[in-house]
This record gives sequence, structure tokens and C-alpha cells, in this order.
Amino acid sequence: MKKLLLPLIAAVLPSIPCLAEFVMSQEAVRDRIRGAWAGQIIGCTYGGPTEFRFGSMINKEIEIPWDSHRIKYYYDNFPGLYDDVYMDLTFVDVFSREGLDAPVGSFAKAFAEAEYPLWHANRAARYNILHGIDPPGSGYWENNPHADDIDFQIEADYAGIMSPGMPRAASGFTDGIGHIMNYGDGWYGGVYVANMYSLAFVSTSMEFVVEEALKAVPERSRFHRCISDVIGWHRQYPEDWEIAWALVNRDYGFDTGCPDGVLEEFDIDAVLNGAYIVIGLLYGEKDFFRTMDIATRCGADSDCNPASAAGILGAMIGYSRIPEKWKEPLYEVADRPFKYTDISFEKACELSYAQAVEVIERNGGTSYEGKVSIQVQSPEPVRFEESFPGLKPVLKERMNVKLSDDAVIGFDGAGVVLNYHFSEGTGYVPGQGYEARVEVFLDGEPAGEVLLPHGGNCLRDELFFRYDLQQGPHKLAFRWKNKPEGLDIVVNRLIVYLKH
Repeated sequence: MKKLLLPLIAAVLPSIPCLAEFVMSQEAVRDRIRGAWAGQIIGCTYGGPTEFRFGSMINKEIEIPWDSHRIKYYYDNFPGLYDDVYMDLTFVDVFSREGLDAPVGSFAKAFAEAEYPLWHANRAARYNILHGIDPPGSGYWENNPHADDIDFQIEADYAGIMSPGMPRAASGFTDGIGHIMNYGDGWYGGVYVANMYSLAFVSTSMEFVVEEALKAVPERSRFHRCISDVIGWHRQYPEDWEIAWALVNRDYGFDTGCPDGVLEEFDIDAVLNGAYIVIGLLYGEKDFFRTMDIATRCGADSDCNPASAAGILGAMIGYSRIPEKWKEPLYEVADRPFKYTDISFEKACELSYAQAVEVIERNGGTSYEGKVSIQVQSPEPVRFEESFPGLKPVLKERMNVKLSDDAVIGFDGAGVVLNYHFSEGTGYVPGQGYEARVEVFLDGEPAGEVLLPHGGNCLRDELFFRYDLQQGPHKLAFRWKNKPEGLDIVVNRLIVYLKH
């Protein structure tokens, strides 16, 4: 096998990213994979106490607790903290059972029928799939108001871990799965994270990994613009991550799609949170604690962002170089499956290693005599997509309108989202598997029937949404077809969009 040696580049960079072949020991590959999974778990745990508890940057005076039983505490008391891990493991498990060419339907089925609770884009996608909208429609922005949310960004680790040094392969493993729950910038967040993981296996330069991985994201996208700006601000202000944080929030601290984040300080958008990952990676300077601490203190989804940052750094430095203080809490749960799965940390490492060897061999590399030879790839941009094009949220109004045959909600715009909740009266007797059937009328014409599960694991957060209306005044009316005694549906939020 032929090697391309570039000594001049090697003298400048601490790695040789342009090698056609990258050889490392099988033990080193295992160590990097363990570092990736461990980093993700440790980072998620470290940020756990802060998640969405702070509306802005988390002041350095606020102490974030850590002790030798911290991970077990969350395993025992709040296993839902590790949603980004057990979602990843769903996909790892399907690859293990059905192979690298498993159809997207297998991933969608495993995801939709799993017992774990879901939120945001994942929740909307599960609802869509179980109500007949298969991927990629389940993640498409016209069917999923959360299409640009962070969901796939926190679940794409598997793709980079199974594709060491092969970012194009990593991108390929994000396409079908990423469109189960996301689209556009929501998908790009996962593409970018997967590419960073992949490149971290074959480079020791975090600046190179962050910049090179961005080549996988179309330059026209908002996601690319934001990360490119973060890289530029890091060069301009290399000593102060808080300046970069302020500039990110000035230019990208707003949400277009997520009904919870629109016109609010709350932000679970992939773009903003992706920027926080990069701030942690660049300003952390490959120090494990500093990397995840900065990613956490940026705020927003402050458990998932340090999980991604620490996982990428873990893939670069390997498990053996993660400081003992941070690994110690993992020891007592290393063989314990994550809730809702039969996969532990140790098992995840073994499954990912087997998949990585298969991907390496499929892409021209080899595994032999205790070594692995990787044919290193350069990232290539995936196709351009955009959610909510030309739409701008202009009104968010809190409401308290009970759904009845005479309830009418008027608005003036080109798009609308209604949120709701169920209200149980004293006469209500819960019914097993009850699903409200609500017919919606738009400007006097039928606009479809909406099914609203009351309880269970397949919830829907939005009563109604449409993004393709003729700009102008509109009216919504409703007919609840199967209303039980004592139960009300209350419309509690109206969001209006205009074209711009």
C-alpha cells in the first residue's frame, strides 16, 4: 500500500491530515473509541445539573458539582439525562443486528417503538412515524416544527465513531438516520459533529478538525456561516471565549422553528448549540476539563454540548489520556446497560470497534497483525437544505382558549403554530390509549384531522401548524369529534409567521 509523505506540512501541523494512509494499532483505535464514548458520557454528566437552568452564560462563580459516584447518581435517579447516549445506541444496535446497509426503516422503527421518552424533533418524528409519516417526511420542516432543533446533533456520534478518518463515510451514515427527525440545519449539526469525530481519530490539531469538518456543511447554510464566524472570532480573540459567546448570541441567538424557542431566550436550535460545542473545543485547547467546562458554561443545552465536545476530544486523545478524576465515576457503571437498552459503555465500545473495522475495510483500509490501516478521506459538502425558508416569526401570544365547536382563533400572517395542553376536570375518567380527534377548519375549509394522544409515549406538542399560507388574515375553527366527559383541550400559545 502506497503512502503519501508530506514532511513540510508535518513540520507545521502536529498531525498530517493529508496522508492517503494512516496506520495505527488496533489497541489505539479501541482506545480512541473508548475515549469518544467515555467523553460523551462524562461531558453529559458534568453538564447535567445545569441543563436549561440558566437563561444565559453560566457564571464561573457557580460551582458545578462532581464526585466519584456522579454518573451512578444519574443512572439511578434521572436516566433520561443520557437521551443523547441511548439514542446513539439505538442506531449502533441496528447496525450491529442488520449490518452497515440496514435500511432507514429499521432505524425509524427501533427509534419510534423504543420505550424511552423523547422531546422536540425526536418526539415530533416519533409521532409522525407512528401516524404514517415515514422518513424523511418525519423530519421535514413542513411536518416537524422542530426540524432545526439540536436532536440529531446530539445523536450523530455513532457515525463519526464508526468511521475513523473517513468523514465522507461518516456523512453517509448520517443521511437516512438524520432525516428521521431533522432537516436542514438540524441535519447539518449531526453531519458536522460526525465529521469532527471522524477527523479527531487521525489528527491532533483541534483547529484543523473544527475547520476541516466544516467542509462537509454547505457554505450557503446558516449553520456553516455561524461556525465559520466562531472560527474567525477565535482567531481574533484567542484568549477570551466570552467575547466569542457574546458575538454568537448577537448574530445567531434566535430561533425560527422550535415553538418553545421562538421569540424566547430558550434556544435548542442546532446552530447556536453547535457554536457552543466549537467554542468549547477551540478555547478548551485540548484540556479535558476546560473543554467541557466552557461548553457547559455557554448555556442553552448545557449537558449535550459538553457531551459532544468531550466526546470529540476523547476520540482525539483516547481513553487512556482522560484524567482519572473524570473517568473514576464511570468505573462502577461501565458494565451496566443504559436504561431502555441492553448496551453498556463497555458493550458500546466493542460494537463500535467492530463496526469501525468493517467501515475501514469497506473503504479500502485493512486490519491486520494488530494494526489498522485507514484510507483517510477529505470531507465533501452534503446537499443544501433549508427549513422555514423566507419565514420570520413575528408574534407569540399566550392564550387560554378551550377547544369547542364555537372556538375561533384569528391571525394575520403566512404561517401559524398552535400549542395546547389537556385539562382534566373532576368528572374525567382516564381512558386507556385515548386519542382526541380534532377536525381543523382554516378560513371555513377543512384543513385536516389531528390526532392528539392523551398520555403514553407518543405525544404531540402542537395542535396545528402550517407554513405555506397566503399572507393575510386567517381564521381557525375546530370540531372535537370524540370529547369525553370532563376533559378539555386548551390552546395556550399562538405563533404567527410572516414572509420576508
